Amino acid sequence: MKKILYAVVGAFLFLSCGQEKKVEITVENPSDFDRLTDMVEVPLNEVESRISLNDNQAYIVKGKNGNVVTSQITSDGKLIFQAGVGAGETTSYVIEAGEAQEYAPQTYGRFITERKDDFAWENDRVAFRVYGPALIAIDGPSNGIDFWYKRTPDMIIDKWYKNDLGGTASYHEDHGEGLDDYKVGRSLGGGAMAPFVGNKLWLNENFTSQEVMDNGPLRTTFKLAYKNIDVDGKSIGESRTFTIDAGSQLTKVTQEYGTSEEMPVAAGLAKRESGDSIIVASDNTYILYMEPQTNKVEGIYPALVFPQGFSQMLVDTYNVNNEKTKKEDTYSHVLAVTSYKPNTPVTYYTGYGWNKYGFSDEKDFEKYLQNFVKSANEPLKITIK
Repeated sequence: MKKILYAVVGAFLFLSCGQEKKVEITVENPSDFDRLTDMVEVPLNEVESRISLNDNQAYIVKGKNGNVVTSQITSDGKLIFQAGVGAGETTSYVIEAGEAQEYAPQTYGRFITERKDDFAWENDRVAFRVYGPALIAIDGPSNGIDFWYKRTPDMIIDKWYKNDLGGTASYHEDHGEGLDDYKVGRSLGGGAMAPFVGNKLWLNENFTSQEVMDNGPLRTTFKLAYKNIDVDGKSIGESRTFTIDAGSQLTKVTQEYGTSEEMPVAAGLAKRESGDSIIVASDNTYILYMEPQTNKVEGIYPALVFPQGFSQMLVDTYNVNNEKTKKEDTYSHVLAVTSYKPNTPVTYYTGYGWNKYGFSDEKDFEKYLQNFVKSANEPLKITIK
């Protein structure tokens, strides 16, 4: 998802005669590229202090032509909507009281109890899942991230699970909307993180609990808790919070560990044996990996993004003995290594592009990643009147 940063350059003006009937928002794009899906975040308490609601009313966002714009109130007290601003342009919006609206969902996620406790989430561009505790007894532990390649703006999670479990259409085959062809196994998969102590990945098991904080129409946020992980003889707590915004190719990951000491950590993309390629930004802000072609799909470009940079990229390979399958497997990762400091979560992004859904090739997607990093470090200018 696009990095959400904004700068308030105007002051909130309070009228002595009482509350106002609207809040005017001006959004300026300082970048030389469009910022159409970047999210504008307005503190909800500031809106509440200026606009009172009657029964059955809600806060409505309107564009300069008077059309109602999709908006959402988030669990952390923000009113959000998409910026819709072109390169170097400025546009305006109004927040006012109005009739509550129903918006088509552009993000979605849920706990899939009917399929071994998966947790799956998506937006109008991409989809993901992680494996739950019920799968351990069958396949052994796997705490990596799985990519679901989608090529439709529609929400497909419920449909794909229903059809697959019902035997009418496997989500491992492309029926016109995309498919699941990504291999995870006992790896970090598509961008999970693990301690990297002693030049070794310390992989946890599947999540133990889940909590949904927001669920569309523009943002879905949920938190997964894990059992304590043994890291070189030390027991360390772990949790991950995922956030996905409409219009983004990337999901945000906020990784937390319960440690009192600084330690190296690494986010990784599963590396295949051959037919792939790796591109690393010169400033270590992103890694772009090209998945090799399979008999079902080609043109998949997984990526990791650290807007503030990571310390190094390296390739790590290890063997795993799976007690459930009785097989020894070899896994490799492209790793982005950074440092975890006590009480300071690591925030980064993972996701992918596909040449069947918006990107002609890996260079086209790399331009998207470059602009994503610029967006994170070059906030939209928001004036609130």
